[in-house]
Amino acid sequence: MGPVLLDLTVERMRESAVPRSYRYIDVRPIAGALGAEIHGVDIARPLGDDVVAEIRQAFLDYLVIFFSDQQLTAQAQLAFAARFGEPMAYPQLKGLPECPLITPVIKREHERVNFGGVWHSDTAYLERPPMASMLYAIEIPPYGGDTLFANQYLAYESLSEGLRDVLSGLIGINASTKADASRTREERMRDEGAELKALVAEHPVVLTHPETGRKALYVNVGHTTQFKGWTERESRSLLDHLFAHQVSPEFTCRFRWERRSLAFWDNRCTQHNPVNDYHGFKRVMHRVTLAGDIPR
Repeated sequence: MGPVLLDLTVERMRESAVPRSYRYIDVRPIAGALGAEIHGVDIARPLGDDVVAEIRQAFLDYLVIFFSDQQLTAQAQLAFAARFGEPMAYPQLKGLPECPLITPVIKREHERVNFGGVWHSDTAYLERPPMASMLYAIEIPPYGGDTLFANQYLAYESLSEGLRDVLSGLIGINASTKADASRTREERMRDEGAELKALVAEHPVVLTHPETGRKALYVNVGHTTQFKGWTERESRSLLDHLFAHQVSPEFTCRFRWERRSLAFWDNRCTQHNPVNDYHGFKRVMHRVTLAGDIPR
């Protein structure tokens, strides 16, 4: 990124930072681009509408929010998630027997590849990708296993006007079978005896967030294979440029997990990447996915 675009990126980060006062929760940003810790609330207990509204506002303001030291059963996590949207099954994978809408995300001690271990937006190969995901830490390694998040509003806004014009109206083709992202899902499905199916969906390369009205870059290295009407070879150079750009360090934050912490991110304007640096240790997370709309 050249110095002029870098200056524009910094300026847009300042413009997009919305200082806001909250009455019921304590919101503490963790990075300049996105991410905030939420304190002063026990999400295992029933929450008033005013508290839920403030959490929702922090979610929209900071794109990903984090809660620490929360004592959540599977049912309590699902009940909390349901205050913000409609929980949905993760495609092609089984949930917990006692709570099917919660998907266990596990890396075992002997495994070398982690689940979804590339930059991606969740299940972009669905016609209606999820609007958000919640991940709760059950068992974590003694070190490593952080998750990175990237702000896709800033990724779009920092592009040159000329490139934004090129991307306007382009459609991305997203597939569940792109090798880097599909490996661990396919391994889990084979272990469970499930049938492997290829899922493909077409979405705008630039979407407009249905709640904030801001535009976000909506391609990802985990699922996007090409532009509609272009060959994969023709698409490759531009996609590679976008894949590298959209996870530039100045667009990111990094979350260090602790046991009983929870992350809640907006799938429409972020990407995430679980860092695979804890070989020999087990990591167990419980995930809830919230249904979304067709990207526009």
